[in-house]
Amino acid sequence: MARKRSAPATVAPWRLVAVALLLLLLASLVLGRLILIQVVDQERGAAFLRHQGALRAVRTAEIPAYRGMVMDRRGEPLAISTPVVTLWADPQQLSDSERLDELAAALGRSEEWLVGRLALYNDKRFMYLERNQTPDRARKVLELKVGGVGGQRAYRRFYPAGEVTSQVIGLTDVDARGIAGVEQAYETVLHGKAGQRQYVKDLHGEAIRDIGVVREAQPGRAIALSIDLRLQYLQHRELQRAIAETGAEAGAAVTIDARTGEILAMTNHPVFNPNSPPGSDFSARRNRVVTDAFEPGSTMKPLTLVAALETGAFTIDSIIDTSPGRIKVGRKVLPDPSNYGSITVSRVIEKSSQVGVTKMAQVIGHEPVLSVYRRFGLGQRSNIGFPGERSGSLPDRERWSDIEKVTLAFGYGLTATPLQIAHAYAVFANGGEQVPLTLIKRDPGDDLRARRIISEEIAEQVLTVLHRVTGDEGTGKNARVAGFDVGGKTGTVHKVGAGGYLPDQYLALFVGIAPIDNPRYVTAIVIDQPKGDNYGGGSAAAPVYARITDGVLRLFNERPKADSGNNLQLASLGAGQ
Repeated sequence: MARKRSAPATVAPWRLVAVALLLLLLASLVLGRLILIQVVDQERGAAFLRHQGALRAVRTAEIPAYRGMVMDRRGEPLAISTPVVTLWADPQQLSDSERLDELAAALGRSEEWLVGRLALYNDKRFMYLERNQTPDRARKVLELKVGGVGGQRAYRRFYPAGEVTSQVIGLTDVDARGIAGVEQAYETVLHGKAGQRQYVKDLHGEAIRDIGVVREAQPGRAIALSIDLRLQYLQHRELQRAIAETGAEAGAAVTIDARTGEILAMTNHPVFNPNSPPGSDFSARRNRVVTDAFEPGSTMKPLTLVAALETGAFTIDSIIDTSPGRIKVGRKVLPDPSNYGSITVSRVIEKSSQVGVTKMAQVIGHEPVLSVYRRFGLGQRSNIGFPGERSGSLPDRERWSDIEKVTLAFGYGLTATPLQIAHAYAVFANGGEQVPLTLIKRDPGDDLRARRIISEEIAEQVLTVLHRVTGDEGTGKNARVAGFDVGGKTGTVHKVGAGGYLPDQYLALFVGIAPIDNPRYVTAIVIDQPKGDNYGGGSAAAPVYARITDGVLRLFNERPKADSGNNLQLASLGAGQ
């Protein structure tokens, strides 16, 4: 007998309504939460979630900015930035690599070196492999695609003139910051502002998508120096030649334009190569033209002459009796090389007579001399902004001994740099006015801010005397330049040691002005510790001045005298052809 089927169970309508309402409520909750996250709650909403995601995946990379170029006055490059690549690695990722031997070979290193370096940074996530590599060399490493190895573009400083401009231009460090010379002095101008770009990285730190540039890089500004590279090369060559010929320990030379105050060249010995600075002696990086202060000796006698002329007690034709060739001041005897007898004040400077200058100083006193030194800028920085520049010093005493009053008049008891001495002589070359010095090329319309230091008449008288110093009977005859009239003053100074003046160590000096009939270019030469018998300023420094000034006058198209022996010789050669 067949079993009777039971009727299917029925669901109460209210249950269906309840389930539908529950599902609708859940959907409403999800939708509401989405609205809350996306629209209402910004602190914990979409922006927050995107920010948190970005912190874990988006990175910001620096876009390097190259430093501004440094040029000479004619646009020749003295310092430029070249692209390089810095290679880096993630030590924790790289240490597990099986390709360390390949990577080490591409780096030009041993595998042992690489393993040892990884051991030093085993708890870090970043280390440098090689910094500032050429793009070609870096490309060989990056093309291996070793996990955990990357490269970052940067710029490295290159100096085309090398050691010729090394102490002037200076250096930058590994982070492209100026640490010496012009590079340091004009850091805020030359240093650019790095840009930023964003990218998305994967779990291994590799960039998988570039988002874009956040801030463009701003390169540094270029600057044009007052230096003339042609003259810089010439001055460098002649200074190095002089060091070799005299056996000196060091030297310095500087040439300035007295009318504009522009520094046209300044060179030093010893030198260093700024393109490979780690191997250089630190002392070789010193720009002695501005950092070395010393007693300037007889190069100050023309300034003493100014004091004597201004007091009215002397003219350049006044007669001074220097017999018997020596004079006693206190316990000190000051001798001349020989007894010059009764000579003019001009002759006193020509012969650099200690007796004559002493008698002038005893008449006028030390205060007028000290006043002239201050007016000419001694004891004060030049304000060219060069790092490490010395101001030199002037004596400041309440009581002066008789010998101190006298020695001040011929350049002892004070200190000055080669640049200060050249700047002082620029007053004579510029008709008694002094223009502030500059290392930056001046524009034709610049305000020179010239100051009158002495009268034009006295400046002309001193020029006359300086010209006579280079005559046949003067101490500076070796400074003469064929075809041109020049003037200047020699100086030979005992160096100072721990126990006082050293009897066998000297500084040989010459400061000159050219051409004397149209004075403009002032050059100061310092030869430190020349060896042998030719250690004086007239024999060790004056010939260097002559060779440098010959180049200066020809480079700047100064016209030789029509009646010079050099021109007569050229004329006779032309007639015989």
